[in-house]
Amino acid sequence: MKRKFGFAAALLAASFLSTAASAKTFVYCSEGSPEGFDPGLYTAGTTFDASAHPVYNRLLEFEPGTTNPVAALAESWTISPDGKEYTFKLRPNVKFQTTEFFTPTRTLNADDVIFSIDRQINKSNPWNQYVAGGSWEYAAGMGFPELIKSIEKVDDLTVKFVLNRPEAPFLANIAMPFASIVSKEYADKLKADGKMEQLNQMPVGTGPFTFVAYQQDAVIRFQKNADYWGKAPKIDDLVFAITTDAAVRYQKLKAGECQLMPYPNAADVKAMKADPNLKVMEQEGLNIAYLAYNTTQAPFDKPEVRVALNKAINKKAIVDAVFQGMATPAKNPIPPTMWSYNDKVQDDSYDLDAAKKMLEKAGVKNLSMKIWAMPVSRPYMLNARRAAEIMQDDFAKIGVKVEIVSYEWAEYLQRSKAKDRDGAAILGWTGDNGDPDNFLDTLLGCDAVGGNNRAQWCNKEFDALVKKAKVTADKAERTKLYEQAQEVFKKEAPWATIDHSLSVVPMRKDVTGFTQSPLGDFTFENVDISE
Repeated sequence: MKRKFGFAAALLAASFLSTAASAKTFVYCSEGSPEGFDPGLYTAGTTFDASAHPVYNRLLEFEPGTTNPVAALAESWTISPDGKEYTFKLRPNVKFQTTEFFTPTRTLNADDVIFSIDRQINKSNPWNQYVAGGSWEYAAGMGFPELIKSIEKVDDLTVKFVLNRPEAPFLANIAMPFASIVSKEYADKLKADGKMEQLNQMPVGTGPFTFVAYQQDAVIRFQKNADYWGKAPKIDDLVFAITTDAAVRYQKLKAGECQLMPYPNAADVKAMKADPNLKVMEQEGLNIAYLAYNTTQAPFDKPEVRVALNKAINKKAIVDAVFQGMATPAKNPIPPTMWSYNDKVQDDSYDLDAAKKMLEKAGVKNLSMKIWAMPVSRPYMLNARRAAEIMQDDFAKIGVKVEIVSYEWAEYLQRSKAKDRDGAAILGWTGDNGDPDNFLDTLLGCDAVGGNNRAQWCNKEFDALVKKAKVTADKAERTKLYEQAQEVFKKEAPWATIDHSLSVVPMRKDVTGFTQSPLGDFTFENVDISE
């Protein structure tokens, strides 16, 4: 998304530098630019933080600081005995935001819920292809088009989802950002005006903050939603100051130019903790960083080649250099803090001689490859360029030549999911709902090939296990299935698992009300700045 949106830059600058004396402004030094403002189209946390969380709500949302889905736009819900029908009672009198570009004439109803999901799963919906090159990556990757038989309007405040099969993580899934509820009335107006693309540029939702303006790669401005159905935010203005360099974010934080920042350089954390003007929150991250081979391209289509390369990667060196003790080497595709983690799995040992012999046995000589390095800091990978350089040196020791490439973040995400992508891409994931399905099927299932499954890996044995776990209600049985799936994953090695990191959030000492999320979200409806 390269365009600038149609608001005066002067307005943005003014809002960033000063506000009325009575207003309270909270500045968040965000790590990157959103790809757009329609959460259904994307999967990146950077985009969700700037769209789903301030502007929108879901039927259910996660209780702050937990992975427990609780009532939001839906006040209550019932599930049929066979697990195939979910009926939601909507909260009455929920208002959509009034902005400079849209004034709603009605409150939230069942039509908005149906529209928000149907456009993602129904190819005949006129909104299914409204963004050129866009895709409903999450809905597709989680199998929603096949899962959802129908979405029915029982009455204005009652919606029924009819599924083709039971789906154990369904409530957690619809609490995720991609399932945000958008205004059908606003969409209808845009369609009538011939401005459909504006839905992804100037969002309207029911959330705690109203979108005001965006200056590409610089600043996003939000204002408190005066009509918010929930507890009113304590701050009047929320500003995202887009600052891609972690060192610059730190300088802005120290200078008081922002109140909170994500993803600090590991080397700066000790000084942050010692600064009397700052405080630092930290917790184990529900995350994974990985190197995704394109398993459809030779020689990466051979498991023995992928295992050989994995044996050449010194993960401890990456963890030491990039995280300085704030991460641990990963062996499984889910983090050890998640239920069903299979600790019996043996990791590939760092063994250069064995790696060389395996490549020779596979007939691989003079291999040249690309490693894609993310251009932004993420909790699971603070410095992908440095990690790529370490892997480049490691692979050189076994005769493999590596070229490191990168792109702007939105372009990186788009290019890396191409089925004919060359080489291997550094990526990662922070769980969106606390369920193993959100890692194992979302990132590695056959439905996600060409989307979140950047390894383009469709293994029938693995896929059958995770699909069976989806329809199994018993948690102990699901655990056994996921443990087996992790064993298949390790044997087939579509990724090199790199690390699970500690999540660290520095902020000014006068910040109150911020709750660190195990899902890696940055949300500000409850924050305040003490006097």
